[in-house]
Amino acid sequence: MGVRITVTVPMLLSDCTKGRSAFELEADTLQGALQLLVAEYPLLKVHLYNEHGEVRKHVLIYYNNDNIAWLDKLDIPLAAGDKLRVLQAVSGG
Repeated sequence: MGVRITVTVPMLLSDCTKGRSAFELEADTLQGALQLLVAEYPLLKVHLYNEHGEVRKHVLIYYNNDNIAWLDKLDIPLAAGDKLRVLQAVSGG
């Protein structure tokens, strides 16, 4: 049985998550949570990952206070109260 974590996505992507910008997922590891996120909400995959399976440059995914790009591995065991946040970097002038 997995651990329940809170997931938030930008309102701009809530059309990919059945209109929700915050919800819970249950998984054992961070990697499992990321896989479940796109399995449950397949429309998110194209917004989060490029064709090589890498997180898109304009997307930031945070596990608690850490950008997942900074982590050495993603098979981190989850704990109660953990959070997964999807952010979109915005640029322009």
